[in-house]
Amino acid sequence: MTNFVEVKTADLVGAALDWAVAIAENLTAIVSPPQYGNPHLVCVMGDYFSRGSRRYSPSTDWSQCGPLIHREAIELTPADKYDEFGNQWLAHMVGSGCDLISQEGDTPLIAACRAIVASVLGETVSVPKELLS
Repeated sequence: MTNFVEVKTADLVGAALDWAVAIAENLTAIVSPPQYGNPHLVCVMGDYFSRGSRRYSPSTDWSQCGPLIHREAIELTPADKYDEFGNQWLAHMVGSGCDLISQEGDTPLIAACRAIVASVLGETVSVPKELLS
């Protein structure tokens, strides 16, 4: 049985962030065990037409995150315009209830994924412990 730990959305990276996005998108997420020296991976189950599972990594894959950015109308801005953030990216989107959601990240995809997670799951999320190592 998988143990879960609480993590701030702003601190999510890698497979833990990918898993949280899958949950926020209401996808069936599966944690694939490490194989051949590779870390844990996040996979999602396909629908009726695309059976089986596939790797899910929107925090690094534009083909997976791009449609989410478009659908949610996420605005991405280089944060180096703002001295307080340094060389990072900011993602802004309107959440439920017309709240403005803002998240930062080292890349545009990480910032966008964190914004999606924050808008649906909040500022703190539970993720499988093995995804944090």
